[in-house]
Amino acid sequence: MPRQLVIVESPAKAKTIQKYLGEDFQVLASYGHVRDLLPKEGAVDPEHDFAMRYVPIERNERHVEAIVKALKGADKLWLATDPDREGEAISWHLLELLKERGLMGQKPAERVVFHEITKKAVQDAIAHPRAIAMDLVNAQQARRALDYLVGFNLSPLLWRKVRPGLSAGRVQSAALRLICEREDEIEAFVTQEYWTIAARLRHADSEFAGRLTHWQGRKLDTFDIPNEENATAIRTEMAGDLSRQPLQVLEVERKSRLRQPAAPFTTSTLQQEASRKLGFSASRTMRVAQQLYEGVALGDETAGLITYMRTDAVNLAEEALASMRQFIDGHYGEAFLPNAPRRYKTKTKNAQEAHEAIRPTDITRTPEALQGRLERDLWRLYDLIWKRSVASQMAAARLDLVAVDLGCGSHWTLRANGSTVTFPGFLAIYQEGRDDNEEDEGNRLLPPLAVGDTPEVLGIDTDQHFTEPPPRYSEATLVKSLEAHGIGRPSTYASIIQTLQNREYVALEQRRFHPTDLGRVVGRFLVNHFEHYVNYGFTAAMEDDLDAISRGEKTWQPVLKAFWGPFHALLGEKANVSRAEATSEALDESCPQCGRPLLVRLGRHGRFVACSGYPECNYTRPLEGPREEAEAVGRDCPECGKPLIYKTGRYGRFISCSGYPECRYIEPLNKAKSTGVTCPACGQGELVEKRSRYGKVFYSCSTYPQCSYAVWGPPVARPCPRCAWPILVQKSTQRRGEELVCPQGECAFHFPEGASDAEIAGLLVGYVPPEPKEKRAPRPAKSAPAKKAPSKKVSAAKKAPTAKKPAASAGKAASKPAKAAAKPKKSSPSTPGAAAKRAPKAISS
Repeated sequence: MPRQLVIVESPAKAKTIQKYLGEDFQVLASYGHVRDLLPKEGAVDPEHDFAMRYVPIERNERHVEAIVKALKGADKLWLATDPDREGEAISWHLLELLKERGLMGQKPAERVVFHEITKKAVQDAIAHPRAIAMDLVNAQQARRALDYLVGFNLSPLLWRKVRPGLSAGRVQSAALRLICEREDEIEAFVTQEYWTIAARLRHADSEFAGRLTHWQGRKLDTFDIPNEENATAIRTEMAGDLSRQPLQVLEVERKSRLRQPAAPFTTSTLQQEASRKLGFSASRTMRVAQQLYEGVALGDETAGLITYMRTDAVNLAEEALASMRQFIDGHYGEAFLPNAPRRYKTKTKNAQEAHEAIRPTDITRTPEALQGRLERDLWRLYDLIWKRSVASQMAAARLDLVAVDLGCGSHWTLRANGSTVTFPGFLAIYQEGRDDNEEDEGNRLLPPLAVGDTPEVLGIDTDQHFTEPPPRYSEATLVKSLEAHGIGRPSTYASIIQTLQNREYVALEQRRFHPTDLGRVVGRFLVNHFEHYVNYGFTAAMEDDLDAISRGEKTWQPVLKAFWGPFHALLGEKANVSRAEATSEALDESCPQCGRPLLVRLGRHGRFVACSGYPECNYTRPLEGPREEAEAVGRDCPECGKPLIYKTGRYGRFISCSGYPECRYIEPLNKAKSTGVTCPACGQGELVEKRSRYGKVFYSCSTYPQCSYAVWGPPVARPCPRCAWPILVQKSTQRRGEELVCPQGECAFHFPEGASDAEIAGLLVGYVPPEPKEKRAPRPAKSAPAKKAPSKKVSAAKKAPTAKKPAASAGKAASKPAKAAAKPKKSSPSTPGAAAKRAPKAISS
């Protein structure tokens, strides 16, 4: 029987480590945190030195019970959670919980850390244990308390002043400000026209281009050719000069340049490069990297393929440097190996812990050797990490840059730029991506040219250009900007972005972040009334304080006290801000009906322009400009006979009766988007994408109202491994990432989207489905008063019908589709819902 108990965070890591430690050890997973703050007001008490009230996390109780059972028969406890503040805090919370239950007694508890999951690293960690680092724990507690104090005090203010149900976070608010300010820049940008002129040339059977750089002996600036008239005049004069004298090469300038490789990946640079080259979101990158770190099955063995993926550091261990240099020398040759190992220093202020950069645990495991043995996402990310790591220790690339000036004895000059790679160096395996791919003239190849050569002129082109506003943030550039401003830390970038999307403050369109109307109103409210706390400098300074706590340089209670006093006073002051002031923005424009100032207001379907004299004056119009006359469809309403017209709503154009509001007939303009998944309830229709009246996307049967089966998440035509229900739904959570979930409430089995059959089988062992809703204990009576006076929208939601019983089988669902359509809840993957009953009133998309 195992006499030593090792606790890690995830079951995948537990399986890998178990193989390295032998029969005397038992490795169990805590499945993340086991305790958290009480989810009610008063969990952090500023009046009593910020005392924090923790409670066990209910969903992890069965995992804690498994640990308790194993601990009773063990002689020693090893805490081997992740090597960062969060992992340190998980170990401390688990130990405190076990002590509270009187289970530790005289049993020793040791903390061990390893930055890669290899046999040597794990055994070395066991040989060199340490105590729990309370400085790291206190830094995590301080961050959690800060986020709690901001969320539990600022969010209710948003409910009263903007809209019920909103929330505001300390770090997410600063990130939202970045996105909103970029949108303001784009809207305020004034486009300016300019023209360029280039000649198409040919020499030695190679074509190239020469751009006009000097006119009348003066170097041209961007806007020196402002319009087509000027460009045409210049082209005509150039053509006349060339008809009298051939174009000649006046000067050839050659320079040799070395291009150095980039440092190995940190968390931030990995997220940026995976976004550019693989199209991965930050959360997807971290989820895949976590799998590579915790261990992947490779035939008969399970191995951790990369080092720890949450790191600010760019340094590499001496052992890793030696193995990389040996590999480069053996596979690429001595010319590709620099004289000494490359050592990088981080440019990030207050890099958090002394980790290594992200690198392969075994450099001899090449991507080629693992191709076909890893799932596609795992292989692609590993390939990126492996190549970046090896390239970081290779010789610099050597390039010859060529600049050629051409003229014909007149007052103007053309320039052609190009480059040639004379020695590839690290470029033989890797080249860093760029965020916004502007044209790089230096990468063009030129034919061999010498002074006096006369290339043939094929033509002269004039091109019109317009200045462009700064681009909206992509995931890569947003992470880069967050890092540059010191907002958040490597482990938080993905959750920051995911939170903004979950709250519907931003939308990702064509891989660029657009602030929603709601996000802009919330962002403007926070900037206007809490500017100090969403200021980039303040957020970065707070991160510096947390870093100082983790290093033992500051005590966490005084840091919280310095924050809480001014923040609490400001909350009281802003309680008097009116709702109209919070949700309205003045326009420099008067109402055409009454002459009063116009305002931009936030309505149910987004922002619009309204008269400040409401309700005396009811003038409104869309934000984009004056309301246009309705466009007729060309047929009559089937319900009242009045003409049908096209309208534009929150989710695009749709068809409506011109007799609204007396007649509320509407119909979608476009056919509902098909998923290709057959409805599991009736077996006749297919599940199609629709929107509820409040804009939430759901998927319901195309035969509605005959069948009203619906689910919230995107459906997947794959039977549940546990109950064999014909479909699963995709779900994304901050804690577990992307996963597949059974929509049957009495089953609710879930597993990672990329899990193998063996991993799914492991999760099925001992799986306990959630207790049916009708058997759960009712809420205490004291919570009832909170339901009596909600806003109108909340009341409507609460009056929606709920299912008496969840669908138990495909047959039952098919026979009683109405009961299968109970109102979905955000917290539950069981989805047949009231949203489907509202489908005729929704605009399908």
